[in-house]
Amino acid sequence: MNLFDYVADRWSRLSLQAWLHVSEVVQATIVAAVIGVLIGVAVYRSPIGSALATALASTILTIPSFALIGLLIPIVGLGVAPSVIPLVVYALLPIVRNTIVGLSGVDPAVTDAAKGIGMNRFGVLTRVELRLAWPAILAGMRVATQMLMGIAVIAAYAKGPGLGSEVFSGLTRAGSANATNQALTGTIGVVILALILDGIYVIIARFTVPRGVRV
Repeated sequence: MNLFDYVADRWSRLSLQAWLHVSEVVQATIVAAVIGVLIGVAVYRSPIGSALATALASTILTIPSFALIGLLIPIVGLGVAPSVIPLVVYALLPIVRNTIVGLSGVDPAVTDAAKGIGMNRFGVLTRVELRLAWPAILAGMRVATQMLMGIAVIAAYAKGPGLGSEVFSGLTRAGSANATNQALTGTIGVVILALILDGIYVIIARFTVPRGVRV
């Protein structure tokens, strides 16, 4: 059986796994974005705080994903939890770093002008600084999403949702009928989904980022 026949015969199962894969990554990215932006807002005015936040996120990223998932299994069990938690953790670095860079790069003259027209500190942050930092934040989310698409494959080790189960099953059954097709289907599916999500980010940027401030 060739690859196309394999996909056609199992389309309903593969499409569900693809949807779960994308859903898992998108949800983890959104949660990481909320946490990462809050961390960035809290530390961007402090050089020491910014350095510590970036260093901590970088240190976490050095932990092998397979090892982190394995350590979480005895604590939270199998399934969604040990899959999503590492994804959120790994997505923090690019989002935290880009939030700090974006907020730090806002021209002081712009914030001074906002204060001059009566905006309070919260208003300046939400209506001026975060808006100007949005291109950098979006770029961090884009990088995080692409990174998580690959890491989510490893989540199949913890019985997590997504196309990783196809890859793992194919590799485990190497040499048997359709094993190569199964592994290739999962791998190619992840690549295609990553490209689709990247295109969606381009569209989001086109509609939410002014032409003159795109990064």
